Amino acid sequence: MKIDLIISADYIKDKIIEGKTVVVIDILRATSVIITALNNGCNEVIPVLTVEEAFELSKHSRKDYILGGEREALKIEGFDFSNSPLDYNKEVVEGKTVILTTSNGTRAIKGCSSAKSIYIGAMINAKYVAKRIIEEGRDVVFVNSGTKGQFSMDDFICAGYMINYILNESSAEVSDIAKTADYVYKNNKDIYSFVKDATHYDILKSLELNKDLEYCIKKDIIKIVPEYKDGLIK
Repeated sequence: MKIDLIISADYIKDKIIEGKTVVVIDILRATSVIITALNNGCNEVIPVLTVEEAFELSKHSRKDYILGGEREALKIEGFDFSNSPLDYNKEVVEGKTVILTTSNGTRAIKGCSSAKSIYIGAMINAKYVAKRIIEEGRDVVFVNSGTKGQFSMDDFICAGYMINYILNESSAEVSDIAKTADYVYKNNKDIYSFVKDATHYDILKSLELNKDLEYCIKKDIIKIVPEYKDGLIK
């Protein structure tokens, strides 16, 4: 097995991910939303790139769909919910389809279409993603969604946690950037202390989204490993 890492959605290239397993990470907050919604009984999540596409998909059967997402970390006008995982509780999402568009996470997911398998990862399901990677034994690329196309500390340490788990349980050939993520995690296992210096953390903190931050850095509280396939995440 080979392990590699891409630092943001802007750096996704087919030649790096084609035919491989990909794990898309956007812990603050798109992948945390997706994992939480599906764990709470959502039928599926449809990631889309634009607000217009989201409205178009939902207009024919509005009662069956939940529109969720953000721009600049804020709820989109006309949408049901923002990008807070705490909004997607069982009472709201059970039996529904969530249509999601975000600034970074959904763009990263859609950008990985040439991969063989696309899994959705965050701190909240990290160990179980890592176990799936070990079971499959295929080359894997961790794709950090990043923030506005740039490197993001929060996604990087999450990838580092998963890589560290894999390396503790199996052997692999690891790229320099993936080794660095592993090193960062090993030396910063208190996720909060590390992530609080991230740009994206500061943005959410300024919007008083403290509960989102506390939730999104929790380790391994959800066991499911969602997969993106044929336009749907299940």
